[in-house]
Amino acid sequence: MNRPTLRVRRMLRPRKSRAVSWAALGALVIACSAHAAPRTDNRLVQVVDAIRAQAPTISVRAIETAISAYEHAAEQHLTHKPIVTIVDYSRPSDEKRLAVANVQTGKVLFYTYVAHGKGSGGKFATHFSNQPGTDASSLGVYLTGGTYYGEHGYSLRLHGLDPQFNGAAYRRDIVVHSAWYVSKAFAADHGRLGRSWGCFALSARVESAIVKLIRGATVLVGYYPDPQWLHSSMFLRSAD
Repeated sequence: MNRPTLRVRRMLRPRKSRAVSWAALGALVIACSAHAAPRTDNRLVQVVDAIRAQAPTISVRAIETAISAYEHAAEQHLTHKPIVTIVDYSRPSDEKRLAVANVQTGKVLFYTYVAHGKGSGGKFATHFSNQPGTDASSLGVYLTGGTYYGEHGYSLRLHGLDPQFNGAAYRRDIVVHSAWYVSKAFAADHGRLGRSWGCFALSARVESAIVKLIRGATVLVGYYPDPQWLHSSMFLRSAD
């Protein structure tokens, strides 16, 4: 499956017939900038704070990174839905580390457990790969695709948007699916969740509802504080 084409459209506004002095225009720009920027910053802070309050085990950095990725994807017309799925791989697997949130309101729609690939580590995910056969999870920004019924039942395909880090996700069959080894009880008994072959494995109790919500071109971010990814992803270049 080919990676979706990225398009950035620039819109030009028509000139007004009435002349405006450069001094007046400059003053207007300065005044608008002084008032508009804080509102944008405040809105972002409010959204991040709201998500963190409802999903306290997910780091602020993971939330900020996911929102940045969403905004870049929306600017490039890859998504029109105000939904982002955040997976914080910096947290251990026996904690809730997946949140599905509305980026406009900050409301968390789902907050749950998610397993990582057995090639990525035990309780903690510390190794990530884009290579087939590694059974490892992949970092990066994803766009959700279509659903299907497979070995693990109702599942969701993913398209990796960071070529170096998750570009092979579709042909590696890295998907969202349910798994019996993902539950609070399993984590309590074993000190960690079970592990997938690199997929985002969820509890069967919530997987179907989550997939129905995020399917069809929404943004999913597999976060880890990896400097190379954070500084090279085209979706995160202004996140720092």
